[in-house]
Amino acid sequence: DQNKENNMKKTIKAILAALACAIFLAGCGEDETAKAPVKIEGYKTGDEIALKSVFGKDLTLKRVEGGFVIKGDEDKILMFDIFGTFCPPCQKEAPDLTKFQIDNLNDFMIVGLTHFENVTNEYVVENFAQKYNAFYFISNDIKTNDKLSAQILEDIKYERLESVPIKMVLKGGVYQELTDVDSGKFGVKYYLGGIHLDAMTKDFERIKNAR
Repeated sequence: DQNKENNMKKTIKAILAALACAIFLAGCGEDETAKAPVKIEGYKTGDEIALKSVFGKDLTLKRVEGGFVIKGDEDKILMFDIFGTFCPPCQKEAPDLTKFQIDNLNDFMIVGLTHFENVTNEYVVENFAQKYNAFYFISNDIKTNDKLSAQILEDIKYERLESVPIKMVLKGGVYQELTDVDSGKFGVKYYLGGIHLDAMTKDFERIKNAR
């Protein structure tokens, strides 16, 4: 009858909603989420992108051919960290990223870009930075972060579905070859999932010392 049909529809909707939620949560730190890379109107060479961290610090990125540099610190190795405050691997690795940033202040700059969420700067500070010791540059500008993230993934020709955390490293505006987090094999242009600090340190030393 009609009541049974309505109840069946409600049950199916509930199951589908639960599955969608499970798929999204499982994607955090794994290979896939439910969102494909977005095609955007890209940055042009010479464009400058002003960022402000959740702690109030200003930073300007400059678009160069095929990549980005930090204006005024063009020689610094730049790491983009596309992440979510809700993401367990992002929370777990935050102290290591903070230590790595402090230990390499003269040569390295990490720029965190919040993604897949819409939260206030105060929320990021209280519920991520202070809670998980994430004291490095974090931008929480939704519009700019989304465009930057899309441009970065397009630059490296990333063809999987988007997932967080994912990191890219640039030197002189050029995306660097890195060690794959899962396989340990060298030769990818991203760290996908929670970092392995030993491998990241070795990559950094190699990149820093390369001519």
